[in-house]
Amino acid sequence: MPRLQCPCCQRPEGHCLCSLIPSLPSNTRVLILQHPSEAGHALNTARLAHLGLNNSELVITELVDPALWAAHEGEACVLFPGEGSQPLQPSSGKAIQLIVLDGTWRKARKLLHLNPALAALPRVSLAQVQPTRYRLRKAPGPEALSTVEAIVQALEVMEAPTSFQPLLAPFEALIDGQIQAMGDTVYQRNHGQGV
Repeated sequence: MPRLQCPCCQRPEGHCLCSLIPSLPSNTRVLILQHPSEAGHALNTARLAHLGLNNSELVITELVDPALWAAHEGEACVLFPGEGSQPLQPSSGKAIQLIVLDGTWRKARKLLHLNPALAALPRVSLAQVQPTRYRLRKAPGPEALSTVEAIVQALEVMEAPTSFQPLLAPFEALIDGQIQAMGDTVYQRNHGQGV
C-alpha cells in the first residue's frame, strides 16, 4: 500500500512541511524548470521554493516552450554559472524573470543543450556564494547549492535589502528530518566528519 502524501508539499503524511512554508512576494518572477527525474525526489527543494514564493512557477519538463518566459513582463535570464555568465546585480525595481534549472549539473546542462531558445538567454551567477546547508549531499564544488538555496541567495542580491531567509525554514526541517530518519550513526558514516 503506497504511503499517503500531503497533496501540497508532497511529503509523507506525518512529515508535512506546509506549516513552515512562507508566502513571500517578490518583484522578480522566478520560473523553475525542473528536470522530470527530479520531480519525485524525496528532497525536492524546487517545490519548496515554488510553494513559498508567490511570484513563481514550477514547470516539470525536458523540452521548454519559450512562451513560459516570453508571455511575461521583464527581461529573462538563466541562473547558471560558468563561461559567459554575468554576476547578479540588484534589479533596481525593473521587472526581471529569473529562470532556475532544477536537476543535477549534468541534467541542467542537458536542459540548456536541448532548448536553444533557453540557452540563448543571458546567464547570471552569484558573485559570492554562501556555503550550502545541504548536509545530505556531497557537493561537486563550493558553488553547488540546492535549488531553494540558490533562489534565496539570488533574490537577496536582486531585491536587497529584502530577506528571503524564511524560504529556508522548510528546507532545514526537511534536512533535519532526513538525518533523524537515517540515525546518527549512518549520517556520521556517510555525511559527517570532513564532508
